[in-house]
Amino acid sequence: MTAGHLAVIDMQRVFADPASPWATPRFADAAAGVRTLLPAFAGRVTFTRFLAPERPTGAWRAYYDRWPFARRPPDAELWDLDGEFASQSDVLDTTTFGKWTPELAARLGPGGRLVLAGVSTDCCVLSTALAAADAGTEVLVVADACAGADDDSHRKALHLMDLYRPLIRVTTIAGLLAEPGP
Repeated sequence: MTAGHLAVIDMQRVFADPASPWATPRFADAAAGVRTLLPAFAGRVTFTRFLAPERPTGAWRAYYDRWPFARRPPDAELWDLDGEFASQSDVLDTTTFGKWTPELAARLGPGGRLVLAGVSTDCCVLSTALAAADAGTEVLVVADACAGADDDSHRKALHLMDLYRPLIRVTTIAGLLAEPGP
């Protein structure tokens, strides 16, 4: 068993569907990585979903003016977890890129370790990692269980997060699973 709590960021239809304006080209690769990680974190996994707010405020108004297709209610299909992940019971919804919320922090407990996988490396994964690190949480980002808006953005985001060592450490599935358990 691997130490920590796995947060699987935004494995939703809106990022999986190649026809979506927010399609993540390597979504299937990230999904395969997540599948590999799940057994090692049994009972310690939270899936997150990005949702549009009912009424965007501040700079979010301009954001949703740019992406009007996303102005859908929380029960719209585009926000559903994709395929095999749809049956997950521990799901945390947010209307922000960053998923580091009091609810997620509570799942870790004091001194907990947050392990991140999902999409998009260069947006919601990055935003979550930075906020959790600022809160003093050890963060591991599993590079081959994440996918970005494109390969270059994915690599750049991983490089940027790895600059925050030892607060944030980028690893691989094999490297994480080879670590000694708690």
